[in-house]
Amino acid sequence: MNSKQISYLRGLAHNLNPVVMISNKGLSDAVMKEINVNLDAHELIKIKVMSDDRALRSQMLVDICQQTNALAVHQIGKQLVVYRASTKPKIVVPQK
Repeated sequence: MNSKQISYLRGLAHNLNPVVMISNKGLSDAVMKEINVNLDAHELIKIKVMSDDRALRSQMLVDICQQTNALAVHQIGKQLVVYRASTKPKIVVPQK
């Protein structure tokens, strides 16, 4: 995706509330399952990480994207935004 498409998704995510919260225990199988379910349902989701460790939050974002085939849209503070297009897209991302 190009920068304009990511900016568009970031704008859509602005008003979203976190649908998944990751505790200090980290990424468990149950958390990954919940992320997958929400990506299937919504395509664009916001995740809140309770950890205070910046490097750990960044690594979680990378791990989530690798395990779910999602795209990292944005990370600010303790919030991560990821996007994965579904087979029947609900979000129409501009082509240019």
